[in-house]
Amino acid sequence: MGGLAKSASAHPSRSGTVGQPVNRADRARAKEVKPRAVHGPRRPNRGPARESACRPQNLHHPLGLSNFTHLRRGNQRATVRESSLRQRQAGGNTSFFTFLCSSNFGSGRGSPKERMESNCVEEEEFEFSRNYFLAKELGTSSKKSARKLSDINIVDEQELRETYANLEPKHEKEINDLMNSYKKKYSEWVFILRCGFGLLMYGFGSKKSLIEDFASTALTDYSVVVINGYLQQINLKQVVITLAELLWDQLKMHGKTTLGNFTKNQQPFNTKSMDDLIAFLDGPHFEGKECFVCLIVHNIDGPGLRDSDTQQYLARISACSHICVVASIDHVNAPLLWDKKMVHTQFNWYWHHVPTFAPYKIEGMFFPLVLAHSGSAQTVKTASIVLQSLTPNAQSVFKVVAEHQLAHPDEEGMPLNNLYTVCRERFLVSSQITLNAHLTEFKDHELVKTKRNSDGQDCLYIPLTSEALEKLVQEISH
Repeated sequence: MGGLAKSASAHPSRSGTVGQPVNRADRARAKEVKPRAVHGPRRPNRGPARESACRPQNLHHPLGLSNFTHLRRGNQRATVRESSLRQRQAGGNTSFFTFLCSSNFGSGRGSPKERMESNCVEEEEFEFSRNYFLAKELGTSSKKSARKLSDINIVDEQELRETYANLEPKHEKEINDLMNSYKKKYSEWVFILRCGFGLLMYGFGSKKSLIEDFASTALTDYSVVVINGYLQQINLKQVVITLAELLWDQLKMHGKTTLGNFTKNQQPFNTKSMDDLIAFLDGPHFEGKECFVCLIVHNIDGPGLRDSDTQQYLARISACSHICVVASIDHVNAPLLWDKKMVHTQFNWYWHHVPTFAPYKIEGMFFPLVLAHSGSAQTVKTASIVLQSLTPNAQSVFKVVAEHQLAHPDEEGMPLNNLYTVCRERFLVSSQITLNAHLTEFKDHELVKTKRNSDGQDCLYIPLTSEALEKLVQEISH
């Protein structure tokens, strides 16, 4: 900057005194010092004055943007106008950023063709960014739909099941060939069971008929117990009692046992605990010929067997020395029911892929159809699923209404004031606002409905029969 100052003062038109004579030495020095070309603003490298001069002047803006903010990218300069931000704040439909791209090829390198191709690529990227923000705006501004599943005109469940039963099967020849190929492996499956493995069938299609045919054909030398895991409720202790009785019958049939006087002191199996029954199934009772009881479990991942305690008992039963297990799974997340010890030590599964492509006719009979008018069982199941997703206080409020409706079946419902009083006494709600929030949730899921009684009070009632309501209260109480 010193050189520039000297050259400016040496020039006759830029000096402090116009027309002052200049000697030859000053002219020579002015020629030697050439002004440096400045491309853009200088870097503020010293002095507080220069640092303050480079700070943005409109810091009052919420985003800290100047009127025209230049975003450099390669040889292209994108200008973001502040007007688009103002339109967005005013509720306009413009996108978050309005990109106005202008090419600056003055300082670029490469041929014009290369610069044009680079420009096209960058324009596509900016267009993609613009569409992204526009889609985000449209997605957040959309309103929720008020439509419900109950508004759909769906068919009756019985009619739907009859139509499904009358469907003609397809690819019968190919399916029969596939089943025959599995039947050739029956001897191999028996050998796997004799080696101490559990046989686990998986694959698309119902495997019920295949496993039952295997049991009736290849397991005739063993006693067989079948568990239908697709049922909603299963008494596992009764299954273990049956296994123990069958094993005891085999031991008495062969005559020689290592129990001595055990027959004299034998107690009924139904009075024993689960641990005692499992210990009996795992005991070394017989010397010589082996005794086995085969346990077949259709859908071991079914709704009646999915809880952790049941799976632990099944694993312990499978590990017994006198028990062989053949099971099937159909749920994609079925292996998550077991840990490493259960899979490799207790169940000791031998996985066998046997897709049958057979319809789940029998298994599907015990599951409600979604696209059909529901009966009381399906309504109770749906209401139970909804209530289990709510908070414990919300479930308790619903139980108050249900208990009142069961105790007073002739009344039109439970008055809202009475419900608030009972909930306050039981410390379920702290204010009317909290109770209204729970009731809004119930009404949205159509668990409760409102009507006026003869006194003009708003009453709440549950649109279920007394039997269905009692079953629902029992389910949410566990």
